[in-house]
Amino acid sequence: MTTPDHGGATIPGTAPAGPGTTAAPAKLRVLMVGDIMGSPGRKALRRLLPAVRKEAAADLVVANGENSAGGRGISVRTANELHDAGVDVITTGNHIWAQQDVDAALADDRLRVLRPLNFPPGLPGRGTVTVTVHGVPVTVVSLMGRVFMAPLDNPFTVIDRHLDAMRGGRDPRPIVMVDFHAEATSEKVAMGWHLAGRVSAVVGTHTHVPTADARVLPGATGFVTDLGMVGPRDSVIGSAVAPSLARFVTGRSHRLPVADGIVSFNAVVVELDRLRGTCLSIRRLDRDDTLTA
Repeated sequence: MTTPDHGGATIPGTAPAGPGTTAAPAKLRVLMVGDIMGSPGRKALRRLLPAVRKEAAADLVVANGENSAGGRGISVRTANELHDAGVDVITTGNHIWAQQDVDAALADDRLRVLRPLNFPPGLPGRGTVTVTVHGVPVTVVSLMGRVFMAPLDNPFTVIDRHLDAMRGGRDPRPIVMVDFHAEATSEKVAMGWHLAGRVSAVVGTHTHVPTADARVLPGATGFVTDLGMVGPRDSVIGSAVAPSLARFVTGRSHRLPVADGIVSFNAVVVELDRLRGTCLSIRRLDRDDTLTA
């Protein structure tokens, strides 16, 4: 049985209010950023995130980094780049084991790199982390789908067990943000309904195409089918067009390098009631980075 991770840390600048300090805000805002694609995505993140975070008044930034190393996997170096750019928690997905030094990235508590919770027990890393934001614990969960993906443990029952162990009958519900890394739209939508009223937000990742269905589900759970990506706009989901087309036209395997050019920055801003753990609003925040150097 997967057990929750109650360890964590206080996000810098978000310590609980004390004597002579401003009271903690009634609302928390979490910026959820789509899959960061290779070097172009990392550079765009570094350029855009400070201003985007300020615009969104985000208290916490969560980004999917599983394509940050050359478009496939995450390494110690790229995890550090995302962290230094301002990402507080890094989620991943099916490419988590692609880079040789990923175990070291997962072991570095400072980086807060997660691997999907429903991988077999005993593997390196963890699928969840709890951090303190303005005195409130916020839990981030990385979860992976099974439709057209690897045959992992059932994400629906895994998250059920995790939430049951985590909540322990407490009321109000804790703040829980779920990144569901899945291929099938139907599976992601189903997960949103499955967790409606039990978590603060469910955001889909993996397909790199931003969806226009950001909304608050019954039970005050924020949802969007897919965040999109931080990756080259003129591409095939981040990969160069010519080799991607060759793969589809010929049926032969081709190396798919990360494309270049203008980078799309796709994200959502989730506004939460810090006392009730409910989602008050969720909205898209999309930008283009026109600098290509």
